[in-house]
Amino acid sequence: MSHFNRFALAAVPAALIAVQAVAAYPAWQEGNTYSAGTIVSYSGHDYKALVTHTAYVGAGWTPSTTPTLWGDLGASTGTPATPVPTVAPTVAPTAKPTTAPTVAPTAAPTATPAPSAGCYQVWAAGTAYNGGAQVTYNGRNYQAKWWTSGDVPSSSTGDGKPWTDLGVCGGSTTVPTVAPTVAPTVKPTVAPTVAPTVAPTTGPTVAPTVKPTVAPTVAPTVAPTVAPTIAPTVVPTTGPTIPPVTGRQVGSYFAQWGIYGRGYQVKNIQTSGSAAKMTFLNYAFGNVYQKNGGYECDIQYRTESGNGDGGDPFADYSKSFDAAGSVNGVADKWDDALRGNFGQIKRLKALNPNLKVFISLGGWSWSKWFSAASQTDALRKQLVSSCINTYIKGNLPVYDGAGGTGAAAGVFDGIDIDWEFPGVQGFGYNTVSPADKQNNTLLLAEFRKQLDAVTATTGKKYALTVAIGAGKDKIDMSEPGEYSKSLDWINLMSYDFHGGWEATGPTDFHSHLYPDPNSPNHIDPKTGLPGLGAEYNIDRAIKNLVAGGAPASKIVVGIPFYGRGWTGVTNANNGLYQKAAKAATGTYEAGIEDYKVLKNAAGTVYTNATTKQSWKFDGSTFWSYDTTDNIATKSAYVKTNGLAGLFSWSLDGDDSTGTLMNAMSAVRQ
Repeated sequence: MSHFNRFALAAVPAALIAVQAVAAYPAWQEGNTYSAGTIVSYSGHDYKALVTHTAYVGAGWTPSTTPTLWGDLGASTGTPATPVPTVAPTVAPTAKPTTAPTVAPTAAPTATPAPSAGCYQVWAAGTAYNGGAQVTYNGRNYQAKWWTSGDVPSSSTGDGKPWTDLGVCGGSTTVPTVAPTVAPTVKPTVAPTVAPTVAPTTGPTVAPTVKPTVAPTVAPTVAPTVAPTIAPTVVPTTGPTIPPVTGRQVGSYFAQWGIYGRGYQVKNIQTSGSAAKMTFLNYAFGNVYQKNGGYECDIQYRTESGNGDGGDPFADYSKSFDAAGSVNGVADKWDDALRGNFGQIKRLKALNPNLKVFISLGGWSWSKWFSAASQTDALRKQLVSSCINTYIKGNLPVYDGAGGTGAAAGVFDGIDIDWEFPGVQGFGYNTVSPADKQNNTLLLAEFRKQLDAVTATTGKKYALTVAIGAGKDKIDMSEPGEYSKSLDWINLMSYDFHGGWEATGPTDFHSHLYPDPNSPNHIDPKTGLPGLGAEYNIDRAIKNLVAGGAPASKIVVGIPFYGRGWTGVTNANNGLYQKAAKAATGTYEAGIEDYKVLKNAAGTVYTNATTKQSWKFDGSTFWSYDTTDNIATKSAYVKTNGLAGLFSWSLDGDDSTGTLMNAMSAVRQ
């Protein structure tokens, strides 16, 4: 779930795919490390590396099947040259990745000092350095305190800054780099090429249109990754298992930025009738920042850097709503300590005492620091403590006369973690580590421990949930049987399986219940057998989670309040599984449209007997989306399989009478 554009999957810039005037290039070879810009030949085509990555042996990350790593330059113009290996990985991976990555992890250099000069490799602006890395800059040596990229060493030393000045190059103060004593035991699994690597939840630098569930519209040239100094090999006990929830859940996400262009206010949750039908509401999103030598929750201004920065205290707790825009018809006062969305949510809860509200942390564009922040026990404790202080204890920074100690106390009843994704690159700038698989479990255990400590003083139970990707590649890079012990439930982001980022199709469903062997995306073209695409459906996701140890009684299925579509679609088979010209035109973004618009759009609605999802086709434009009948089918599936309920992204996609939320609420009957 994302703040920004969770919905646009990495479009390759034209400058990256311009055909090169070279007669022949080296053949692509598995096991090589390729720098961004490297051109290779493979299966009769030339390809250009979009990001630096290693083509791990057995991963199957061939140029023709990984468009997030390689740009196709067209048919080769000559006989491929003999391949010359670049840099082979120093440690062979111990676990085979399940699919191609959105952005492959790269190891940050630790820079070995020159034998006689006492100097290190020269600092490079485009390189990501892990904590402990040593470099030389302008005649002085520096050591990284934590992961950093782009921070000039000479101006980035001191408290809260990433570099330590070790003295003049060749001086006696140089601290030697220490090689890790334990090699990572898990090799990162990575994001699929068939489905978006997102689900809607993230903090916007720019107000998103819908819950972003996809990669950025321009693929970043370098995706920073974080590799821990030592990957944990033993997972400590996570504490007492939280008992399964009683009764089924019905919830949704409210997008902070929706109060702007979309004009969807907290009041609309009440007037649509949705609030009365929900058991929980997730507020999207809270961001995590580098702060005080670690990583912390904070509420700051939204910025336009495009690097996961920013926040919006104005929308959160400063904006004054007049009587007409207020949930209970009472206008905010200029000197109220709690205004904005938080103040309106508190009023919404007063009218709906059974409604629980959680702060959702991260999302598509604000998951940058989760990996880095979960690497050590001290870092985990620092992050969790700050998040609880800000959102559960309600100690807000003073902003425009609002906020202060305890200002938001009572607004939030728990925390939802939307890390996209442990061990798998999401947006492109996220920190990622092979140890995320275990550290995700440890981070959630720390949240559970500290929330329980607050319970011991207040007597109130605080919930802990997560939002996770539905793809097998995402599930395989986590420990469902372990991390679920710390949770009340798991929100499965079971949507965005296909969409307009696959610009020319074939058209397909984006939130289908079951796989369809007739789908062109179901079969791996290399083997002719069902591939990763066959795993991208709700039924397979549930089975993969349960096989991984997650209790079925803790799984909440996701419902999209929007559709995904294409236009210029071949007029055959009612548009299903056909080629397209481009993503369909949407109100806010190409390829995506709200249910409230689609229900009145031109075309005929069809329902696939195998997948159990509907689509609308007008002879040229194809939209895959959930109807009330589809939701009824999914509701019956939840009941039959003993699942925990349904949730949606996001409320602003429903119509003014809450038609889809009303259909979802039947799961509790």
